[in-house]
Amino acid sequence: MKMIEAVIFDMDGVLTETSKQHYLAWKQLAEDLGFEITDKINEDLKGISRLESLDIVLRAGNMVDKFTDCEKNQLADRKNLIYQSLIKEFTKENLSVGALELLIALKNSNIKIALASVSKNAQFLLEAMEIRDYFDVVVDPSEVKNGKPAPDIFLMAAQKLGVEPRNCVGIEDAYAGVEAIKSAGMKPIGIGNKEILNNCDIVYKNLGEINTNFIISM
Repeated sequence: MKMIEAVIFDMDGVLTETSKQHYLAWKQLAEDLGFEITDKINEDLKGISRLESLDIVLRAGNMVDKFTDCEKNQLADRKNLIYQSLIKEFTKENLSVGALELLIALKNSNIKIALASVSKNAQFLLEAMEIRDYFDVVVDPSEVKNGKPAPDIFLMAAQKLGVEPRNCVGIEDAYAGVEAIKSAGMKPIGIGNKEILNNCDIVYKNLGEINTNFIISM
């Protein structure tokens, strides 16, 4: 039986918790546009692209059809500037529970590691949290045509690693991300709430609960 050769991580909600900062940035943008959003919208924003998230936010204010594509890109850039101001102080102390230990264990087991995040700030966060050297490959969302739940970003990561998708494990905290992993023909591990990630058979509360030997033998 072929064992796992690579693990592909999502960033937000997996390696670090940035959902609060994303929400606060979207909330500020909405207020600038004259309406409010509540934290109930936060789950819908996980694991999808910035422009898809923008549409969800604008829909909450009945403004989704009031902007051109160019204007939407400008709004997304405004949100990102707010978000960047909120994460600029991130350090290794912002790593999720068990993240560093799992990365070290995977490296010691000669398992390849990649990042498949829709966040354009992923490189910054890897550097800020001092874990960039653990990653063999980082896929920028601009390299793929379709965002999650399409499998493109995970397939690109596997291609860059030189590993067949069936020999990869993907780790995600979002429903859309799990769908992307499964569509790519990879084995998914969920991080978070089992009720929300009801499309994933294996769900842990955090990375600290994952046994490296279990991953290798999946």
